[in-house]
Amino acid sequence: MNINQVAVIGSGIMGSGIAQVCLQSGFSVKLYDISEANIQKGVAYIKGNLDRSVEKGKRSREEADSILANLTTTVDLKDLAQADAIFEVVFERMDVKKDLFGKLKDIAKPEALFISNTSGLSITEMASASGRPDKVVGMHFFNPVPVMKLVEIIRGFYTSDETMKTAMELAVAIGKDPIQVKEAPLFAVNRILIPMLNEAAFVYQEGICSREDIDKGMKLGANMPIGPLALCDMIGLDTLLMVMETLYNETRDSKYRPATIFTQMVRAGRYGRKNGKGFYDYQ
Repeated sequence: MNINQVAVIGSGIMGSGIAQVCLQSGFSVKLYDISEANIQKGVAYIKGNLDRSVEKGKRSREEADSILANLTTTVDLKDLAQADAIFEVVFERMDVKKDLFGKLKDIAKPEALFISNTSGLSITEMASASGRPDKVVGMHFFNPVPVMKLVEIIRGFYTSDETMKTAMELAVAIGKDPIQVKEAPLFAVNRILIPMLNEAAFVYQEGICSREDIDKGMKLGANMPIGPLALCDMIGLDTLLMVMETLYNETRDSKYRPATIFTQMVRAGRYGRKNGKGFYDYQ
């Protein structure tokens, strides 16, 4: 399947990042969100990134303006009717995603692909609401999207070979290096990463090591570019807790139970860098 026009639903950091890499690769992109205010924040994010690339001499002003000219925005889902591929980058809740796919099935053209950027939810369950389960696939990007090369391509139960092939080709076309993953809780990368972050929190919770020494130990001893507790703060403790609970609930394996300190900190309003206080204070 040839993809020329792309739609992105959700103009937050991830959605705007996906829109940007598609624009930079020559695709026409329509960015949707529920309000003009949200959209303008997303457009400002894309424009800011392009402006910085001009300042650093990575592209000309004319190139940046030409890239941005291929972006249109809308607050009406019906305007996505001609998209060849539709990325959903909405809140990480199954009911929200299924409701969206249920609306899109009567709007999108029959051959359009539905692509979810979920970090660990079931592609198969989402596809059940789509009216085209063979054309639903996961493409899990990593933050920040314009920088991180990896994309996980996730096959749901009914995802066709053609859809997987198209998703792989699309990932390469937008400058990413994809890996194929069978559907499983948290897929591959987060399935490995999340328990490691959780164990770091247990080590801190049990008073075995200070937060600074935990991070120093993993940076110097495991060659991590950022310590695990600092990485938790960067991801967001509320987001991490939700992901950890998904893994635990899906597997019912006690080894995946979240450290209680995550629940305590989230209840205390300590979400990480996003609000200035997590394992560390950033204010």
